[in-house]
Amino acid sequence: MNISILTSEIAIVLLAVLIMLFDLVLPRQESRRSLGYLAAWGVFAIFVYTFTQYGMSATVYKGLFIVDNFAVFFKQIFLISTLLLLLFSFDYVQGLSRNQGEFYALMLFAVAGMMIMASANDLLTIFVGLELMTVIFYILVGFNFASVKSSEAGMKYLILGSASSAVLLYGMSWVYGATGSIALQQISMQVTEENPALLLGLGLMLAGIGFKLAIAPFHMWAPDIYEGAPTPITAMLAMGSKAAGFAILLRIFIAAFSALQSYWLIAVSFMAVLSMVGGTVVAMRQTNIKRMIGYSSIAQAGYMLAGLLAADVAGVQGMLFYTMLYVFANVGAFAVIVAVGKHGGSDEIEDLSGLSQKSPFLALSMTVALLSMAGIPPMAGFVGKFYIFMAVIEQGYLWMAIIGFVMSMISVYYYLQVVKTMYMKEPKDEQPLVILVPIGLAASISILVTLFLGIYPAPLAKLAKAAAQTLW
Repeated sequence: MNISILTSEIAIVLLAVLIMLFDLVLPRQESRRSLGYLAAWGVFAIFVYTFTQYGMSATVYKGLFIVDNFAVFFKQIFLISTLLLLLFSFDYVQGLSRNQGEFYALMLFAVAGMMIMASANDLLTIFVGLELMTVIFYILVGFNFASVKSSEAGMKYLILGSASSAVLLYGMSWVYGATGSIALQQISMQVTEENPALLLGLGLMLAGIGFKLAIAPFHMWAPDIYEGAPTPITAMLAMGSKAAGFAILLRIFIAAFSALQSYWLIAVSFMAVLSMVGGTVVAMRQTNIKRMIGYSSIAQAGYMLAGLLAADVAGVQGMLFYTMLYVFANVGAFAVIVAVGKHGGSDEIEDLSGLSQKSPFLALSMTVALLSMAGIPPMAGFVGKFYIFMAVIEQGYLWMAIIGFVMSMISVYYYLQVVKTMYMKEPKDEQPLVILVPIGLAASISILVTLFLGIYPAPLAKLAKAAAQTLW
């Protein structure tokens, strides 16, 4: 049994425990910012280490945990999103009256759950990793005890999330009853189209995972939670949590249920279209930037899900590429929201009025992020959508690509409304925005990576293709 393949997971858990211990010994009145720096450097070190795991194909504990290119790629998504999130969380955490150290520790434990999900190779391990992540997010969403919105969002997420977990677990029990196994490879050998119990279990699992991904029609929780949660946690839900959901969705449906492709493709196509259309249309009416991004994320999940229709390496490659660049686009947007909120602004789009005059750099960061989400060249979002749409067209789903293209063009309207507010409206006050170094660094990375991948996508596309190929 080769425990060394668990190095990344062990390291992230030890880092979280170390932060909790330091939090106990630090004087109560002393700032916990140093714990944030420790968390950021630790996550960066683990991220760098994961590059050494490319090319591996090893299992542990009788195959329930696997490290392959697919798992490593998703772990890097989780780690880079957490690292950038930590950069613009320092000042938010500094403003908390208590539990500052616990915030960083809980964040790292959530990442550990995501990493377990990426490497899980049986249904039980998937569920354990999912619940480790989800239970911690229940806490973090309601972490701002002084905010009624945060407490309300935490309670809503707890109730709805628990219900979705029950549906997912119930589906897993049907699959186990129909196949006699929880191992994905063994399930794939037992799959038959004539087994209605298996189809029922598959449908329930798709519904449970669809909730975690905020895919229509299981999206009802996302806008309220995104608006009420602390902004750094909203960012993590939009980035890491969504990526983790796609990791288990791809692993389960391709590794275990490819023989039932004719059935689940119908459901996936319906959910993708409903997400793209519903998320885009409702986002147009929003005046709160976090709610707008919440509905936008539903549409973005629809674009990613469309790649699964191709059910081949090219489709999954497009999904992985788009998921990674979506992280960087979100970082650019949320860094601006945090910076504006730090200077007394709210989450209303109107509070971004005249941002180009108060801070041209932050206005640029938000603009690049939104244009990338809209899929406008030369932003990376254009390349990601191009990969996905080309993959589905090659498999005969031209209609899906047309719907995706039309919804992308419509989304330009509400994204440009934000840009218009920043550049064409007068600021509410003349006080300049002071950009803190960590927030400026996160926004800079977002801008540079988004532009670089839009112009030269080959390095990331190569990694995404290598990751996708390991599923077959």
